[in-house]
Amino acid sequence: MDYVNGPGRNHLFVPGPVNIPEQVLRAMNRNNEDYRSPAVPALTKTLLEDVKKIFKTTSGTPFLFPTTGTGAWESALTNTLSPGDRTVSFLIGQFSLLWIDQQKRLNFDVDVVESDWGQGANLEVLASKIAEDRSHTIKAICIVHNETATGVTNNLATVRKILDHYQHPALFLVDGVSSICALDFRMDEWGVDVALTGSQKALSLPTGLGIVCASPKALEASKTAKSVRVFFDWSDYLKFYKLGTYWPYTPSIQLLYGLRAALDLLFEEGLDNVIARHARLGKATRLAVEAWGLKNCTQKEEWFSDTVTAVVVPPHIESSEIVKRAWKRYNLSLGLGLNKVAGKVFRIGHLGNLNELQLLGCLAGVEMVLKDIGFPVKFGSGVAAASAFLQNSTPLIPSRI
Repeated sequence: MDYVNGPGRNHLFVPGPVNIPEQVLRAMNRNNEDYRSPAVPALTKTLLEDVKKIFKTTSGTPFLFPTTGTGAWESALTNTLSPGDRTVSFLIGQFSLLWIDQQKRLNFDVDVVESDWGQGANLEVLASKIAEDRSHTIKAICIVHNETATGVTNNLATVRKILDHYQHPALFLVDGVSSICALDFRMDEWGVDVALTGSQKALSLPTGLGIVCASPKALEASKTAKSVRVFFDWSDYLKFYKLGTYWPYTPSIQLLYGLRAALDLLFEEGLDNVIARHARLGKATRLAVEAWGLKNCTQKEEWFSDTVTAVVVPPHIESSEIVKRAWKRYNLSLGLGLNKVAGKVFRIGHLGNLNELQLLGCLAGVEMVLKDIGFPVKFGSGVAAASAFLQNSTPLIPSRI
C-alpha cells in the first residue's frame, strides 16, 4: 500500500519504526557539515559515553554503525567468531530465525534450539548443552532478548546464571533491537559480551544507526576472530578512537544530532521511568486484549513483552484484513503477522515516543476495526480496561513535577 496522506496524524503502532519526537526531528533538520572538523568528533565523544548508559555498562565499548539491526548482528558475529565456530541460537520467531540464517550464511556451526512460536527460549535445553560441553566447543550463545514477531521477552539473567554455574567461557551475544531503552537491560550485571540495538525502535529515531556495545572479553576475542569483516570491523573504529577523530568513514551526521536529542530526552525522563512507562503500556494493552475476548500469542506471563503485543484472531478471521482496514479507514498502522503466524495474529507496538492517551486512541481504533470485520467486540471494553489500569498507575510527568 503506497503511502497516501490522510487527515490528522497517522497513528503508528507497529513495533518499529516508531514515532519520532519533535525535538529529534528539529535536531536532525540541519545541513551537511565536514565530519573531520572539530565539531563532529566532539559530538561523537559525548554520544559514545552516553550510549553506554542505555546498555547499563561502564566497561563496554560502543560502536555506532550507519546500518540497521541486521548490520549490527553481522558486526557482533564477525568480530568475535571464526568460520566453523559452534553457536547455540534460539528459534522462537521471525527475527531469531533471520539471525540464525545469517549465522549459517556466515559459515558458523549453528546449534538451533527451537520452541513453538509464542514460547520463550528453552533455557533448560541450553543448560543441558552447556553441562555436556566439557571441551567448550560452544563459542557463543546468541539470543534475541525481545522477539517482536510473537511478543516474547527472554530472561537474560538466567542465561548468565547457566554459563556461570558450569564455568563455561562461551560469549554471550544479545539482540536488544526492540528491548534496549524500553525493557530492563543490564549489560554488566548480566555479563553480556555483545549487545546491539537499532535506532528506529525505542530510541525513536529514523532507521539507520546500528548501535553495538562490546565487553572487554568480546574485544579480546576480536583480536583472534578470523571471520572476514570490513565495513563492520571494530579494529578500524578503535584506531580512529585513539586518534580522536572517531570515524573510519563518513558518518550519518544528521542521525548523530538526532541521537544526541533522543538520549537527552531519555535521560530527562529517566531511564528507569522510561522502562516503567513501557511496562504500563504493555500491561494496559494486554488487559484490553483480554477484555475483547482475544488471546495473546505469548503463552506464559513470564514471557510477556512490554514493547509489543501479538494478538491471536479466531480461525475464521484473516488478521491481515484487520491491518489493511485499520490503515485504509482509520489511519492506524498495526503490525502484520509474520511467517508461521501470518494471517493468525496482528501486532500492537507500544514502544518508543508514546504515552498513555496515544495508546488509548489506538485501542479505540482496534475496537472499531474488529467491529468492521465482524468480530463481536463490545465497544469500549478494551479501552475501559486499559483506562482503569492507567488511571491508577500513571504517575505525574517527571519533568513537570
